[in-house]
Amino acid sequence: MQGSGRFLGLLLCLNELLFRMKIIFIFFLFLADTVAAQTVNNADSVKMLENVIVRAYEQNRRLIDVAAPVSVTGQAQLNRFSNMSILPALNIIPGVSMEERSPGSYRLNIRGSSLRSPFGVRDVKIYLNDIPLTDPSGNTYLNQLSFYNFNSIEIIKGPTSSLYGAGIGGTMLIHTLPAAWQQGISLNYTSGSFNTNSVNINVKAGDAKRKNSFNYSHQTSDGYRQQSKMRKDIATWENELRINDKQTLHTYMSYGDLYYQTPGGLTLAQYNADAKQARPGSGSQPGAVKNKAAIYQKNFLIGFSNEYAFNDHWHNTTSLYGSYTDFINPGIRVYEMRKEPHFGGRSVFEYKKQIGKTSFQLDFGTEAQKGFFNTRDYGNKSGVADSLQSDDNLNNWQYMFFAQADLKFAHGWTVTGGVSLNKSSIEMVHLSARPSTTQERIFKNQLPPHIAVLKEIGKNVSVYTSISRGFSPPTVSEVLRSDGLFGTHLQPEEGTDYELGIKGTLLQNKIFFDMSSFFFDLKNTIVQRIDVDGVYYYVNAGSVKQKGLESYVSYRFISAPHNFINSAKVWSSYALHDFHYGSFKQVTDDFSKNQLPGTAPNVVVAGLDLTSKSGCYLNVTYNYTDKIALNDANSAYASSYNLLGARIGFKKEIKKKIGVEIFAGADNLFDTKYSLGNDINAAAGRYYNVAPGRNYYAGIVFRLNKM
Repeated sequence: MQGSGRFLGLLLCLNELLFRMKIIFIFFLFLADTVAAQTVNNADSVKMLENVIVRAYEQNRRLIDVAAPVSVTGQAQLNRFSNMSILPALNIIPGVSMEERSPGSYRLNIRGSSLRSPFGVRDVKIYLNDIPLTDPSGNTYLNQLSFYNFNSIEIIKGPTSSLYGAGIGGTMLIHTLPAAWQQGISLNYTSGSFNTNSVNINVKAGDAKRKNSFNYSHQTSDGYRQQSKMRKDIATWENELRINDKQTLHTYMSYGDLYYQTPGGLTLAQYNADAKQARPGSGSQPGAVKNKAAIYQKNFLIGFSNEYAFNDHWHNTTSLYGSYTDFINPGIRVYEMRKEPHFGGRSVFEYKKQIGKTSFQLDFGTEAQKGFFNTRDYGNKSGVADSLQSDDNLNNWQYMFFAQADLKFAHGWTVTGGVSLNKSSIEMVHLSARPSTTQERIFKNQLPPHIAVLKEIGKNVSVYTSISRGFSPPTVSEVLRSDGLFGTHLQPEEGTDYELGIKGTLLQNKIFFDMSSFFFDLKNTIVQRIDVDGVYYYVNAGSVKQKGLESYVSYRFISAPHNFINSAKVWSSYALHDFHYGSFKQVTDDFSKNQLPGTAPNVVVAGLDLTSKSGCYLNVTYNYTDKIALNDANSAYASSYNLLGARIGFKKEIKKKIGVEIFAGADNLFDTKYSLGNDINAAAGRYYNVAPGRNYYAGIVFRLNKM
């Protein structure tokens, strides 16, 4: 009876919430109809997902014509939430989980890839336009981009080593500029719970041949836990110059200054007693507050890419970049300082030819990166660097050559095959040793192939299958333990992925669906360990068997530009992940057949999107995430959770030059207590990092467009 009472109470609360949202939505509709202005048709302004042209695998085709598990996050998905983080928008994608350990501290989990990431983004290759954003060590500072630097995002799930190099989890392609260029100025302000504030200024100048975009973002938050404040400033400038009909030059420059406190993981007892507390001290070791645990991170990036069409058949895109990161981390155990300059580039040649009814495309090229890193570890004495513990230079180098052929035959058949040659090395010079010593790891050449076959069924449905082999050598952070020791036995991960999928549209494009199943056999899995002193280190964990089903379905049941409700859509994504160790023994412990920690077996995300002719809109999002194993022994789990969020807004254009948008919303309306960004395999059971409870936000956007 007690359980029934709680369930009834939940239903009553949900009914009351929906009733209040309905009243607010009706108020917005009434307000909109009283304003004499030109309507912005949201349904028409956002390109239908199934018709988006994607860059994945250099194919530049419709999403449903690419023989790979590719998902796209565009403006429609990004603007369903608070305009402060891309996290909830990426979590719509089945098989993708972006996690937040505290404000500013993000991880990206694609099909279990965050197993190697105590913090940051690893095992996923990321490109910003045509520039490799992932550094030569395998790490990506994704938090050095603001929400407004993302125009659209493509995620290729699974190994993509045949074209993009190292990375078992997948590849992310970030596009920063909109396809349709319009001069103007936009001002965005958003405020929310925990004294969170975000300001963004964007200026677009020039025409379609000479594009200039200046963007500045400032964001602050007091955080939802003790020792979790955050401040972020990101400034970017982009220029796209169309020199002539054959050549286009693109320049990108950014500077980021990020500070965020790190509260640390809690034990279950601490989590239950006060989930918002920072990690307390233990014995002689101080806690996060006393040692002022935080990240001070500055990053400068400049990159150039040049597109040149030699003739109707030959085309080249070449990019070069240089980057410098200054990273300071007063942690609970050590005070770390890192200097990370690196540079690199990528060049892709493309040849296209029509041979009868067959279209032939060949892509080949090279990518190389070089890093000159320095890491110094000091003792941390109440947030002040104390005695020097280690001083190391890390020279890392990686390069690859790749080639891919694509044949599109008559009757809807497409065959794609590719392979790459890869090499990487890490040299470590211990400057603090007397005399200094040098150690080096050279990882053998890899030849990961990829082959895919796609068959069109009519014009709007396709079926595909693919086999891809991938690899991922240890990153610098994994080879270099957090106590300064150099891991000499850590080997690269490698594995083969088998994929089968179907995607397309039905009922005159009202229904869009994308479904895939996969089996991934991973060898030499790299697994994180944290000892009782807080030292991070990594071991190879034998094999992992990953079986999964992923699906996304949407149904647009209203699409009538002249009706009061001119667009209405429901959608749902679902991921079923059966990830288990194969053979995995560590000394006397046998973890064989155990569930892979860090990934939920079942995740459901669903939503409702409504827009009105008057400019009002409503977005509702529901998320269910299954319980997650927190260690290899499967002796601890993070509980499952249900989340509900909503955003309501009103968007208008006045005299075709001035655009105004106001919006408000709430996340975690059930006020669910749950842990997000868990510390996997942490010593003493310090797995838990509480996520924010019920929270609210509101914002306003002004746009001044030059016609």
